[in-house]
Amino acid sequence: MIAELFPAAYDIGGRKVFRPDLRRHSKFRPTFPIGRFLSQPLKTRCSDFEELRWFLGSCKYVSDERQFGKRDYWQPPEQFEESKRGDCDDFALWAWRQTMEMGYPARLVTGTAGRYGEGHAWVTFEKEGKTFLLEPLARHLGLVLPRLSTLRYRPEFSVAWDGATISYYVHEKRNYEPSLWGIPPLVWEWIAVWIPFWIKASPKLLGRLLLLPWNWIKSIR
Repeated sequence: MIAELFPAAYDIGGRKVFRPDLRRHSKFRPTFPIGRFLSQPLKTRCSDFEELRWFLGSCKYVSDERQFGKRDYWQPPEQFEESKRGDCDDFALWAWRQTMEMGYPARLVTGTAGRYGEGHAWVTFEKEGKTFLLEPLARHLGLVLPRLSTLRYRPEFSVAWDGATISYYVHEKRNYEPSLWGIPPLVWEWIAVWIPFWIKASPKLLGRLLLLPWNWIKSIR
């Protein structure tokens, strides 16, 4: 669920802008003003990321079309907490609130992310001088994600809140080519995280999965 980001591959800081949702062709379209997602108290308060993961593990992914009859609806965190049903932005908004409650500087991020395609949402946070990506939809895979997984994430917009001020950022696309010596550790890390999970889920997928890290590296070059 959590992996360290590569600054060379991911525009972590971005450029501060004024409300991207007001831009004509912006894909950052919250259903309510961002302050609405921050103002209401939550009944659940996670003390660490393991508790956050376990709560999200009890939640079900459901599209906005199926749940609300709308193409896109950003569910307020307190509503998601009650229904335990939603899509990526609902999972991410709730996880963003919880991450900030734990004391981490965090952002809600929208963009694209590999198999999740267009219009995906996730969370980033800072810890001990490093920035990490938190993928709420990967809650069943364990607490740690391999760093190689983050190379498919392309942030477009993000929003941060310091307890008083809401700030918006636009991010640029970065092309990252790992060095020849840097590839093997990333692949082995990927194998160590994903292969045990998929062996338990379906041993027949093992052969195909062993090829995925190399396909991912080729796709980002």
